[in-house]
Amino acid sequence: STWSFSLKRSAEGWKMAKPIRTVKLVKKRTKRFLRHQSDRFKRVKCNWRKPKGIDNRVRRRFKGQRLMPSIGYGTNKKTKHMMPDGFFKFTISNIKELEVLMMSNRRYAAEIAHNVSSKKRKDIVERAQQLDIKVTNPNARLRSQESE
Repeated sequence: STWSFSLKRSAEGWKMAKPIRTVKLVKKRTKRFLRHQSDRFKRVKCNWRKPKGIDNRVRRRFKGQRLMPSIGYGTNKKTKHMMPDGFFKFTISNIKELEVLMMSNRRYAAEIAHNVSSKKRKDIVERAQQLDIKVTNPNARLRSQESE
């Protein structure tokens, strides 16, 4: 069998913090901005670099050329870094950091840091259940244990 952290079932359904989400997530652009001529040469990586040439078509914004990033593509400040479920991530490494989220459990979800041991993770997930805090990665590093 594996470690199991089952959520308590109440009359309304599964007991878990619901996010306070008022603003809809809008992405103005989801595709990455590609570097000019990165499709032509292997030596030119696709990571965005601003073109600097005096005759460059992309820099001069000719019709039909690649688009350049600009401030207009920015995300709404209220929804920036928001996950699709309406929470913001907050990385935690121990139970003390988890208790910071006690009063804002409807806005922030805990994400256990990558360097936390499986023993401490188990304690953190149990404490998060008591405080009604959502954990984005509760099943990470769970090992099956021998039934005694």
